[in-house]
Amino acid sequence: MAPSGDSNVKEHNNQVSYKKAINTKTDLILQNKKHANDIFDVIEYLQSEKEKEIIFATNACSKIFCELIERGDLFVGELPKEEDLAQGDRSAEEKYHIFMRHRYNSCVELMLENETSLCAVMKFVATEGKHPLQNLDWSEHYNFPRELIQALVEHLLSEKEDMSLLISRFQEFMEKDDVRYYVMSSVRYSTATVMERNKKAVIPVFQNNVFNLLTTINIPNQASEMTNFLVQQQSKHDDWKAAKLKEHKRAFEQMWLLFLKYKLPGSMYKKILVILHESILPQMSDPKLMMDFLSAAYDIGGAISLLALNGLFVLIHEHNLDYPDFYKKLYNLLDPSIFHVKYRARFFHLANIFLSSTHLPVYLVAAFVKRLARLSLTAPPTALLILLPFICNLIRRHPSCRVLIHRPSAADEPCDDPYVMEEEDPAQCHALESSLWEIKTLQNHYHPDVSKAATMINEPLSAQEEDISELLELTTFELMERELKGEKKTVPLEFDMATDLLKSSREVLGVHFTLE
Repeated sequence: MAPSGDSNVKEHNNQVSYKKAINTKTDLILQNKKHANDIFDVIEYLQSEKEKEIIFATNACSKIFCELIERGDLFVGELPKEEDLAQGDRSAEEKYHIFMRHRYNSCVELMLENETSLCAVMKFVATEGKHPLQNLDWSEHYNFPRELIQALVEHLLSEKEDMSLLISRFQEFMEKDDVRYYVMSSVRYSTATVMERNKKAVIPVFQNNVFNLLTTINIPNQASEMTNFLVQQQSKHDDWKAAKLKEHKRAFEQMWLLFLKYKLPGSMYKKILVILHESILPQMSDPKLMMDFLSAAYDIGGAISLLALNGLFVLIHEHNLDYPDFYKKLYNLLDPSIFHVKYRARFFHLANIFLSSTHLPVYLVAAFVKRLARLSLTAPPTALLILLPFICNLIRRHPSCRVLIHRPSAADEPCDDPYVMEEEDPAQCHALESSLWEIKTLQNHYHPDVSKAATMINEPLSAQEEDISELLELTTFELMERELKGEKKTVPLEFDMATDLLKSSREVLGVHFTLE
């Protein structure tokens, strides 16, 4: 077994060897066109299994091809096939340009496979922007290398490999306005191509990569902020879409709408809906176009339905969306499961926002109050400590609902409740004709905190609403801890000394036991 010192020396010698070889060939390639074939040896290092060799070869290729592009030594335009070079009457100079352009393309393909080569590829994008390798026959894009960005985006949106790490590294380049614009266009093209090729089936890895890339895109708030470009145009082009905020918003909107057009993995709906109202809707030209996605998300059920209603609520209040079934959908989300899932706190937080308007019709608020009261009969103590003040707050906002507390017949006929729990339409459930006998019942709850909270309806409710924010995250463990740490009360007991029971010889206990 060789000593560790010998292996370190050997490793060092190997590094010196390949660095020297790559540096030598790099200099020869740039100094004399006769050494063009040496580029094969440099590119071969890009396929090495050793990361250090790949990094060194990447730097060398970056140096070689950036200089060749700047010199004009790469073929410009539609690239002929290499096998056709032997035919025709092309000059040696032109053949060299075609040969090196093919090597450049091969180099880019290999670099896209290596995470460490991302910066080098973006350096090629900037260099091609200054010295285009395509004939500039498109007016609206000018000299931005769209094909190279398209190739990079297609690699980031792999169908088989999780690219989240590389996408996070790519995020710094998305701050460039022109890069952002052409990435959005490329994402839209790639998404449509891949999804249609797979007959619109769910592709979890691909769609997760698309989502990760989409969430790195932030549109500037004002047109004056759009001054950061990777490719500097020689003159100002008034019709260049990449420099216009309006075009960015349109591209952003089209990109998201296309992505959301297809069926998504179940877990992704929740991720999208959580960021929708803050990161997506504000940057869209017409947020109301999201209604179809939100309606489809609601139909999934559970937490996704609630989050979808949050998005619809934003559209209703901020973008004047006409959606008459909103509160009916929210009403039908109220079932026993809301007390036993991890999104309980978020549910009550959002429900509190949805029901905050004092202009809601009294029958609607009464329906919510009554349904919550009925659900409280089977709710755990932690949920009840949220639910009871929540119900009282709703009654404070809508004094007309006080009739549910002060109905004289409620005490006489507690079982004759006109409220129809199974009715899906809050307008038809007869809540206003009922009473909150359920809250009265909870005054006998086994947990003292719950029974105390339920007694609130015995007294006139104060005008000030209770703050339930601190109760939303309350857990059973915390409730028990609070009880254990509470002040102990002494309980008086009566104790009578046993006398005849164990002394009588006529009783069984007296025969076998004695007090001595």
